[in-house]
Amino acid sequence: MPEGELRRPLRGRRVAITGIGAVSPNGIGREAFWASTRAGKSGVRRIEAFDVSELPTQIAGQVLEFRAEDVLPQRELKHVSRAVPLALAAAQEALDDSGLALPRMGLGERREFAVVVGSGGAGLEFIERQFRQYYLGDPKGVSLYTIPSATPGAFSSELSMRFDLRGPSHVITTGCTSSTDALGHALSLIRYGRAERVLCGGTDSPIGPGILLGFCLMKIMTTRWNHEPERGSRPFSRDRDGFVVAEGSWMLVLEEMETARARGARVYAELAGYGATCEAFHRVRLNESGEEPARAMQLALADAEIPPQEVDYVNLHGTSTLLNDRIESRAVKLVFGERARSLPSSSLKSMIGHPQGACGAAGVAASLLAMRDGFVPPTINRDVPDPDCDLDVVPHAGRAAPLSTVLCNCIGFGSKNAALVLRRPGATA
Repeated sequence: MPEGELRRPLRGRRVAITGIGAVSPNGIGREAFWASTRAGKSGVRRIEAFDVSELPTQIAGQVLEFRAEDVLPQRELKHVSRAVPLALAAAQEALDDSGLALPRMGLGERREFAVVVGSGGAGLEFIERQFRQYYLGDPKGVSLYTIPSATPGAFSSELSMRFDLRGPSHVITTGCTSSTDALGHALSLIRYGRAERVLCGGTDSPIGPGILLGFCLMKIMTTRWNHEPERGSRPFSRDRDGFVVAEGSWMLVLEEMETARARGARVYAELAGYGATCEAFHRVRLNESGEEPARAMQLALADAEIPPQEVDYVNLHGTSTLLNDRIESRAVKLVFGERARSLPSSSLKSMIGHPQGACGAAGVAASLLAMRDGFVPPTINRDVPDPDCDLDVVPHAGRAAPLSTVLCNCIGFGSKNAALVLRRPGATA
């Protein structure tokens, strides 16, 4: 293939999104999450679960009102990462929202129902908890499932076992692009007949003293807003100084389009395209050119067979780090040209912080609800415009707008980039 030419997509079956579940720092449940997101309400708070007085950053996007014991019995909670009950709760809501009657499904249908989960931190929180138990002198308190529960594959296994789903059960862990890549993988499973339905999304809970210290050592987290947590995540604002770590889970039900229509399902949108690239550049830093994030977005649009001028909204990665926001702005301009400055584009992380590998699914969930209601969510805390980030980031307050086509962008550690395209039901295939 000539250099610079985008590969033509292989046409397979179309993929519908029929269910959404959310357990977010700014709202537990799909509608609570969306109401807060529409209103620009932050879920970032000071960390109280452990002593942060010696750490440079002391805030996080936490799901403070989540009761894990309502999802799993206490005897089970000691054997799994906190990200597991978060995912189970979000998955149950997504399945209920889809209208699927799991108890009435036969074995054949269950064997065609896959699970794909994206998680960046995977079992880090669980591992840290077990090691802390051991080194504090209570080795008998360490879970006998420390090894299997610490492996990334445990996340999809827990979901498959809970809902008795017998199709492929996969975990994608590619850093911050994990759940975007998970959705891309799920798209392929359905397109090419390897599954009829997929329970797919992201979950992460990377909040622990050791994990927080590791992020702080990289000097990529905010340290100036410990006294005002809700103002800490400030994507595209010139006075930003780093991201806010967060937890949460956002799960979706994907189905082959004709299967969904045959049962009369409500379709939020079609998952129409996916693209991914790697800059092969650095463990953490991005290449200043922005060319590879731009190419991931272009590949997703080409996969969906949608020209850039048809995109109505871009859900940005927008982490609030100095380098990331500047380069992402450059990448969007490479894709959309002069139109980038007037195309509505916003960052959910301004309200929830950065839930690592779950962030892509969070952005897709918010975008689906934005399409449903015809409303673009805001980027809050963009107080001081940055001339290097001169996109229309919908600062402070959201706005009504008809949305037929949405591009969701993600950028991750290790030079990874990924993007997805959502198309309103009924749009031309």
